[in-house]
Amino acid sequence: MSKVLVTGGTGFLGAHIIVQLLDAGYEVRTTLRSLKRKDDLFAMIRTGGADPTRLTVVEADLEQDTGWIEAARGCDFVLHVASPFPAGNPADEEAVIRPARDGTLRVLHAARDAGVKRVVMTSSFAAIGYGHPPRKEPFEETDWSLPDAPDVQPYIKSKIFAERAAWDFVEREGGALELSVINPTGIFGPVLGPDFSSSIGIIKAMLDGRMPFAPRVYFGVVDVRDVAALHISAMTEPEAAGERFIAVSGEPVSMYSVAAVLRRGLGAAAAKAPRLQLPDFLVRLMARFVPKLREVVPQLGIYRRASNAKARRTLGWSPRTAEETVLATAKSLIELSK
Repeated sequence: MSKVLVTGGTGFLGAHIIVQLLDAGYEVRTTLRSLKRKDDLFAMIRTGGADPTRLTVVEADLEQDTGWIEAARGCDFVLHVASPFPAGNPADEEAVIRPARDGTLRVLHAARDAGVKRVVMTSSFAAIGYGHPPRKEPFEETDWSLPDAPDVQPYIKSKIFAERAAWDFVEREGGALELSVINPTGIFGPVLGPDFSSSIGIIKAMLDGRMPFAPRVYFGVVDVRDVAALHISAMTEPEAAGERFIAVSGEPVSMYSVAAVLRRGLGAAAAKAPRLQLPDFLVRLMARFVPKLREVVPQLGIYRRASNAKARRTLGWSPRTAEETVLATAKSLIELSK
């Protein structure tokens, strides 16, 4: 079987991809910023039900040049999943943009020089659907977010510029290297350990009672298992070369509706989930005193639809429903806390 490099193996999505690759018989190599995380990674892989015997680990940091040539050597494919995620909005947006963009270019340079056939990059719907005026029609893969729009925050810019840099590199100096890109919305689903996406934090806050009310915010949902499967399809299917694929289960959901799904599906275990959707003016007022709410204000009431038709049509992708995904997320968090 082919050998696949997965960057960022201890990440929420990266670990799920490794599980699916191992189950499919691939040899897998993954990068960690520190080899001290190796035991944590192997524990996550076993939790996912896979045998890590065919998994090797190398040390490489997206902000450093060293390690990437060795990581890519001998691999047929690279799944570039790792990406910096800020704890909040930094004073200097380049602190977020530069590592994402330059790290992507480090991976692509190494992949090209190692003779890798195809890189599948994890981008984001953030690179597609932000900065535009309100619209009824769903966003598609031909759309790009507008980085100069006032509501486009540094993290969103980092996804735009990193993906743009990837396409430019492959076109200008990629040689025979192929590129496919996956653009997921909010990634949810069963956690394999304490490392999981920021999206999962929404569910955890609801279960823990740390979200007493729901702001009127809408977001797309996709199951991490489906995103992992889409990466592998984009890696192997000839039709995926040079293409982007939006990963979303269906229509956007609101925080309030997610809380309702939790209460309906989990009963007493979700008793602390919010029962109130706060009016926008109150959220704006509270944001003056609660810094975390300031990041929410630009997204109040915005409904961004996204189409998964291309992934379904080209790669035969069939994602789980948002409700199934939300409940799987919550059940895994409850199990993790035991």
